[in-house]
Amino acid sequence: MKKYKLFLFFITFFIISSVIRADNKVDHKIAVLVNEDIITSFDIIQRIKLTAVLNGININADNNQMILNNVVDELIQEKVKLQKINEYKIKVDETEYLNFEENFLKRNNIDRSQLLLSLEDNSINYQELKRLLNSELLWSKLINGLYYRLTSVSDIEIDEIIAKNPNLSNEQAESLVIQRQLDLQSSKLIRDIMNEATVEYK
Repeated sequence: MKKYKLFLFFITFFIISSVIRADNKVDHKIAVLVNEDIITSFDIIQRIKLTAVLNGININADNNQMILNNVVDELIQEKVKLQKINEYKIKVDETEYLNFEENFLKRNNIDRSQLLLSLEDNSINYQELKRLLNSELLWSKLINGLYYRLTSVSDIEIDEIIAKNPNLSNEQAESLVIQRQLDLQSSKLIRDIMNEATVEYK
């Protein structure tokens, strides 16, 4: 079981001191503009803390810049993904989301009740977690809708996977091949929309 410890001192001192006022209240300043959509300093701080909690990371002087850069890149990609998702009018209902969240927590061996307590203890809004996972779910639905019918699986590909993973069934191997193809299409689409995006750092 992961331990959800977070040293806010390191976050405050090393990462977000420039966007924290003297009284330690977070400014909601615009940090990045992505095709006219805004990412605020508060958005970045929330995601940094959430990332640390989900991954059991203690943020310090050695890793703070890398985490900050990764989080900003992640938030920028989320914005352009959501713009493409909205273009295709992709929707999910609450049941779909809750199932996706449950599967995410199981895959990562995270206890939901402990996680919710940790979010509260570290002043992380649950909506930040929901926004992260909902974005992943919506994007997955978009990619499947656009490209699933274009996927194809050969016997050679299945045999290669089973040779490396003898415990897999043919159906599981086929699913892996299809997922790899979808992942490639996803990466290409992200690159394309990022190349077309206008990103302005404030």
